[in-house]
Amino acid sequence: MHKTRFEQQLSFLIEVDKMKNVLRQTLLADGSRQETDAEHSWHFALMSMVLYEYCTEPHVDLNQVIKMALVHDLVEIYAGDTFAYDIQGNQDKALREKQAADKLFGLLPEDQGMEYRKLWEEFDAMETPEARYAASIDRLQPLINNLLTQGHPWRKGHVTSSQVYQRMEPIRHSTPDLWPFVEESIQDSVAKGYLQP
Repeated sequence: MHKTRFEQQLSFLIEVDKMKNVLRQTLLADGSRQETDAEHSWHFALMSMVLYEYCTEPHVDLNQVIKMALVHDLVEIYAGDTFAYDIQGNQDKALREKQAADKLFGLLPEDQGMEYRKLWEEFDAMETPEARYAASIDRLQPLINNLLTQGHPWRKGHVTSSQVYQRMEPIRHSTPDLWPFVEESIQDSVAKGYLQP
């Protein structure tokens, strides 16, 4: 039986509620528990608004950035969260996430499914000014939480400072005024033993 447009949208909205149960390696700022993908996406969207004045990318459409923030991790409902510094886990991440995107965005009416998939693909490609700014905020958010929780996921994953510098690189280009904070945070984390040199 063919679903109405609203029934398709409702199916999608019910399915994405599962994002509230996808656990990330990052802890909440108070260290009480692991953060969920939904919490990360909300925080990322809000941070992109609050820190917009630091974006040096030309003509960035903040609305587009917020949309990307809200959809960028939806595929993890099926693909699971892959720790940024997990070399083995990242080998098949692209395939897992593509299959998840096919399934998840296929729940929506075709026009919306295509729109949201394009947002997800734009974010992943990091080629537009919006996607580059979005990437910088997406990287900054867990950095802050890791600092506040004594580098919990870094210590657990035996992460090195060079890995974090590489991961934070989008910040240097899209929000360069925030780069000194990143450098100082990494150096301080090495000194405190949160990160391996």
